[in-house]
Amino acid sequence: MVEQMQKYRIVLADDHELIRQGLKNIISRSADLEVVDEVSDSETLQNMLDSAIVDLLVLDISIPTINGIELTEIFKKRYPRMKILILTMHQNVGYLRRAVIAGADGYLVKTDCSEEILAAIDSIQEGETYISSSLRAEFSEDMLESLGDRSTARSFKDLTRREKQVLTMVAAGKTSKQMAAELGLSPRTVDHHRASLLRKFKLKNSVDLVNHAIKQGYITIEQ
Repeated sequence: MVEQMQKYRIVLADDHELIRQGLKNIISRSADLEVVDEVSDSETLQNMLDSAIVDLLVLDISIPTINGIELTEIFKKRYPRMKILILTMHQNVGYLRRAVIAGADGYLVKTDCSEEILAAIDSIQEGETYISSSLRAEFSEDMLESLGDRSTARSFKDLTRREKQVLTMVAAGKTSKQMAAELGLSPRTVDHHRASLLRKFKLKNSVDLVNHAIKQGYITIEQ
């Protein structure tokens, strides 16, 4: 008897049924791929992953209620062997950068062609990181530079929750007094966090800090 090859097990996480159905139809073209489950929200997804063996998670950034980038960081720690392919409408280098920092193994835009979805899955199976061809064409030089800066990626991941809040507010142009009022801290404590951010990235002032964070994709224009 010929032993049947085990299929590559895929889970789809997107809140739009039409997207999930389209992905299933595309993936079904490959005999060695199998969609074993599909979910529409982060809570159902987390419960399902606790009791399932999954090789690849195709994850929408905008899935309710925890966004896909935050989920990627959580799942990469909880299920280190599981690969994650981000699928999103955001054709934005900032989101791409944040997804890679979080640990995503691939990033596709929903307007990409069906053949590229299968190409991305093949590349991820081979242990490579796959980036949408539309983003590679538009941001190739910028992304090659930023993706190569792994020390910066680690530094951003090492920021505390409070430092991330302060960094976002600094980018929004808020003063230490305004930040203190919103965060329920003293202005001196806020200044301490600002100084800590400058020290971690070896920068001299807040303008350099914000420019650096935007360039690396940690802060997007939308923020």
